[in-house]
Amino acid sequence: MTKPIVVGIDGSDSAQHAVRWAAEEAASRKAPLRLVHACMVVSQYTPVTLPKSVSDVLADEGREWLRSASQIATETAPEVEVSRILEHGDAASALLEESATAQLMVLGSRGLGGFTGLLVGSVATKVAQRGVCPVVVVRGEETDRTGKPIVVGVDGSPASEAAIGFAYEQAARLGASLVAVHAWSDMLPASAFAMVPHAFEWPEIQARELEVLSERLAGWQEKYPDVNVDRIVAQDRPAHSLLEQAGDAQLVVVGSRGRGGLTGLLLGSTSQALLHHAPCPVAVVRP
Repeated sequence: MTKPIVVGIDGSDSAQHAVRWAAEEAASRKAPLRLVHACMVVSQYTPVTLPKSVSDVLADEGREWLRSASQIATETAPEVEVSRILEHGDAASALLEESATAQLMVLGSRGLGGFTGLLVGSVATKVAQRGVCPVVVVRGEETDRTGKPIVVGVDGSPASEAAIGFAYEQAARLGASLVAVHAWSDMLPASAFAMVPHAFEWPEIQARELEVLSERLAGWQEKYPDVNVDRIVAQDRPAHSLLEQAGDAQLVVVGSRGRGGLTGLLLGSTSQALLHHAPCPVAVVRP
């Protein structure tokens, strides 16, 4: 049985954007689409008196959002099987549970409760941090990016290896080219090298890091020989390099944590930066 693609639904414009993206993805994967809305549970222990029908009203609202999302999905990809699930409880917890049986989790970047100053919603952040399956947060304007390349960050970590595999499979299925970005100066910006140019053998470093990148891609290139790959070695911080490439991409793929990730962090700084600032959808892949 084919695992579903799951989309978190909350009635926001961002969630509708995610539904359209997920429906197209489900069509390309020949996978069913599962729309999930988690309805807030109203506790009986509240400081004010609430009508008994409050929970029913919230549930009815959730069903309407699911119905609307289902219509959007069917209009986008009529051939995709769509199901609707109304859960009761915390949205992040419900979606994390769904991620255990999904092949892909798709979320909007900000929900209805998003504060203006937040670039990515709390639910999207929590699910990207802990999701069992790959998590795509659909960012950027809703434009047709068909034919654009897929960008992947490569740093040699286990999470990066998983991201490379996801990106190659995605590129092969969609007939897209792949841009593999390896930014090696994690700690120092390019300006630091400009200040003391003679302290660094840039041509030698460039050649060595390009060789490292080629080694990381070698096995995957053998598995997906038809995928055209553009290799980029950048004298820059990974997040900055990936954001530059993401401007002309249909998807940017990163691991959940890179080489420099601290044990207590569930998301590395690079993946967090992309979730907050990328101009296109972002896939976070755990090892």
